[in-house]
Amino acid sequence: MGLLTTTIGAYPKPEYVKLPDWFGNLDTAEPTRGWAAAKEAMGEEAETILKRGTHEAVTDQVNAGIDIPTDGEIARENYIHYHCRHLEGMDFENLSEKTLRTGNYSSFLPTVRGPVKPRDLFLVDDWKRAQSATDKPVKITMPGPLTVADTVVDEYYGNQKDFGKAIAEALNQEVLSLANAGCKYIQIDEPLFARYPERALEFGIENLDRAFQNCPEGVIRTAHMCCGYPDKIDVVDYPKAPRESYFQIADAMEASSVMALSLEDAHRYNDLSLLEHFKTTTIIFGVVAIAKSNVEAVEEIRKRLLDALEHIDAERLIAGPDCGLGILGRELAIQKMCNLSEAAHSIET
Repeated sequence: MGLLTTTIGAYPKPEYVKLPDWFGNLDTAEPTRGWAAAKEAMGEEAETILKRGTHEAVTDQVNAGIDIPTDGEIARENYIHYHCRHLEGMDFENLSEKTLRTGNYSSFLPTVRGPVKPRDLFLVDDWKRAQSATDKPVKITMPGPLTVADTVVDEYYGNQKDFGKAIAEALNQEVLSLANAGCKYIQIDEPLFARYPERALEFGIENLDRAFQNCPEGVIRTAHMCCGYPDKIDVVDYPKAPRESYFQIADAMEASSVMALSLEDAHRYNDLSLLEHFKTTTIIFGVVAIAKSNVEAVEEIRKRLLDALEHIDAERLIAGPDCGLGILGRELAIQKMCNLSEAAHSIET
């Protein structure tokens, strides 16, 4: 069987799914402004269209050899604001401008104007839509408290710790609902941990644990922590989180309730002694880049995985891409997933 493989979240939308997303619109408010109207324009066919698109994304992943696919986030404009739409206290009508990601870009964002709590629980439906396409276990993703707090404008709480606590408590209801429905893999995305490791250590990891609180045994509590997307493919030297961030929070993540942690490595190699900080945590190791059109060769991927196995047990290493595949387009995404799977499955464990 070799090493297991997974993807992280986003997958390219089919053309017939007429929903905007932030791949190619990263520095504008158009996906946020336009999603609701686009969804409404689908009319009574919306669920049929989303089911078809989601099944296509899941089937592409499974056919490429992915053992733990995601739903591809086909219904989402982005993984953060889609979730926020289902929360009370979030104003999507009157957006506020904010500079994001340590000054890399600015956008008009939803504004928090009251207490945040779930309006409805929705991810079980998303999971069931995707899970009906395959016998493989489908992983569902959601945005983490610190990342949400940095990607909306807070006019109510006044600090990210308290705001994050409220977000975590709302996320926890989705986590428990998914677990009770039978979803085995639940992933919370916290790329902002790499941007702001001091905030992660001060309160971010605590709120991440709060989001997973009382999650039953048998559910793999997963976190994803990439170092940043560009706004288009093949951008050279786009701003990323500092390389040393992973080292700064590795021990605290090992001590957390997280059972599997996704780290990027393909775009920018890590010092692999990083993996030795994780004694019990499974590492989802990024071995294909998600913003480069170059398709990594099978042997190149295999060699990097073997290098990683010098520092971590095989049963705790899963091969994946650095982050979501949405920016690549379908053809490139499939090519990269096929090579990733061939390399990972060829390694004797």
